[in-house]
Amino acid sequence: ADEELESDGSGIIVTNTGNSDLDVDMVSLMPEDTYKGHGLRKDLMEQLEAMHPKFLRFPGGCAVEGQTMDTAWNWKDTIGDVSERKEMINIWNPSATEPYMMTYGLGFYEYFQMCEDLGMEPVPILNCGIACQVRSGSATDEEHLVPMDKLQPYIDDALDLIEFANGTDESNEWVQKRIQMGHKEPFNMKYIGIGNEQYGDIYFERYEEFAKQIHEKYPDINLVTTSGTASSGSSNDLAWNWANEHEELADRMDEHYYETADWFRQHAYRYDNYRRDTNTKVVLGEYASKGNAWYNALSEAAFMTGLERNADVVRMASYAPMFAKYGNTQWSAADMIWFNNSDYVLTPNYYVQKLFANHRGTYTIPLQKQDVKLRKEGIYVSAAVDAQGEIILKLVNTNHREYALMLEDADGLAVRTTGQMWTLRGTGEMPEDRPEVSAVTEETAEIDGCVFIPAQSLVVIRYQ
Repeated sequence: ADEELESDGSGIIVTNTGNSDLDVDMVSLMPEDTYKGHGLRKDLMEQLEAMHPKFLRFPGGCAVEGQTMDTAWNWKDTIGDVSERKEMINIWNPSATEPYMMTYGLGFYEYFQMCEDLGMEPVPILNCGIACQVRSGSATDEEHLVPMDKLQPYIDDALDLIEFANGTDESNEWVQKRIQMGHKEPFNMKYIGIGNEQYGDIYFERYEEFAKQIHEKYPDINLVTTSGTASSGSSNDLAWNWANEHEELADRMDEHYYETADWFRQHAYRYDNYRRDTNTKVVLGEYASKGNAWYNALSEAAFMTGLERNADVVRMASYAPMFAKYGNTQWSAADMIWFNNSDYVLTPNYYVQKLFANHRGTYTIPLQKQDVKLRKEGIYVSAAVDAQGEIILKLVNTNHREYALMLEDADGLAVRTTGQMWTLRGTGEMPEDRPEVSAVTEETAEIDGCVFIPAQSLVVIRYQ
């Protein structure tokens, strides 16, 4: 065919002037002005930047597991020249007639670059030799489960990823690939997750092989194991029993759960009774109540006070999913940011996450006297102090009436001071096919022994 490539000043136009068909192998279009020049949508990344996020799991989800081992995510397919990356069918729509393909246009290099640009710790998740157990159940054939004597290539993939991310020996193949892609300095990755939502003995015998080899060669890497797909039950119990018996191999336990809004309120004290005498700490890698209404977001806020109070146990927590494109999801339970080709919508859940993230303390402060009483009255509280000695209170009122909360210091004296207060509330406005609208107000807080928490609100107060 006779093809002409020309520019109209805004992009490239490919025109077929002949009589034959023109097959296009790979097309990638993006605006010239992307986030820090690294190819990601500027408007979406700026909303993440405003949250000051600390870490990001990737790719996470069942995509890393695959419907079968042949369709599992392999990080090595996601680097190098974008036009040469091997696409893969996506587990979320594995239809043989209308498949949804992963192009890996956003691969592990772009992921590490994104984390660096946003000041986040990367927490990559790798396949552990098991396909998605939710879909395959107890299947043990090689299509779904890699035999132990064939597991080494998967462990080698993990070791190679550490070199790709952190290596400095330029004779190493994977260090060379990172440098060739444009990043000479290492990314200084500290965490790797082995498996996404795997569970049972077949998982832990494989995880143990990963852990032994990674710890031996890279002792500074923190390994994240997984407790399965549920907030409780046999798989969760088995995971923690195994971790407590092998705590030298499990630095973090990745818990995932999607529950109702009421569940989150009822379990705001979930981590109060977790063990403190174990090396294994919690990564709450995926959680959300099932909806984007203010009721959902307020319930998550109540729960998050418990995460903050128990920061010695829960070291990392991330809402999920983060992004959802209108008309292109099979998941509608909850998402943090919705978008289309030209715009985005921030959910009430996003604003809750942002308030907590932007008002993060250095140390938690124990609550005294009224904690149990407050819980019974539908009031949830956490307190922290930052590096400058400023007190940060997060107060959640799940009632339909204002609540007066008495404030005393450690000596039992009424707190009388001036601070700043941020209040987040729902508006009740529900645009068609859109999350409920919410709004944050900021004002000076005059504290005279008590603070008033509006009905159905999240309040953050800072004072010296």
